[in-house]
Amino acid sequence: MKKKTPGLADAYELSTPEDSRRLYADWAGTYDQDFAAGQDYLLPELTAKAFAAAGGSGPVLDAGAGTGLCGAALRALGVEPVDATDISAAMLAEALRKDAYRDVIEADLMEGIPVPRSSYRGVVSSGTFTHGHLGPEVLPALLRVAAPGAWFALSVNARFYEKAGFAEAFDRLLSGQWIKSLTLPELRIYGPRATGPHKDDTALIALFQKA
Repeated sequence: MKKKTPGLADAYELSTPEDSRRLYADWAGTYDQDFAAGQDYLLPELTAKAFAAAGGSGPVLDAGAGTGLCGAALRALGVEPVDATDISAAMLAEALRKDAYRDVIEADLMEGIPVPRSSYRGVVSSGTFTHGHLGPEVLPALLRVAAPGAWFALSVNARFYEKAGFAEAFDRLLSGQWIKSLTLPELRIYGPRATGPHKDDTALIALFQKA
């Protein structure tokens, strides 16, 4: 029997790190063609453009980099160097093929990122803060590896934003003076060729600086 190709519904139902590793090991080889191209997936490029337009510069950490779509978009915009981190070794192997990254780091963001403090002048993330994936609990780990003044561009699924408590988390970070200059532009995740129940979904791009 032919194995079912993973899809967005499977990704949104993930509940453990091991589930994530298993799903993305199965999906890595077909992700770019079947999902990104097939569903007219705009979010990685839009996240990269938002980061660059805000004045973001390298070195950048691409958190939850997957197959490297956001990193490739950053490089096309002249933003370098970029490092990738992801929980899936299989997805990182695909990312390396794009020749967009200086280094790749296999890591579970819930357990932190094994690099020194203040290593990066920017942090981006596209598609990681969404149903079945990660919430605001990993923001401290990302702030730890960012230098003061570093720009962030983190896409958050708009339906997931309130449900996961991002508004409260950003309020705490702002009031504690950990971050500044927060804006939340809302963008479409998919282009006009997308199909299915999520084709009209939107994301908020959390743009801010580490204070």
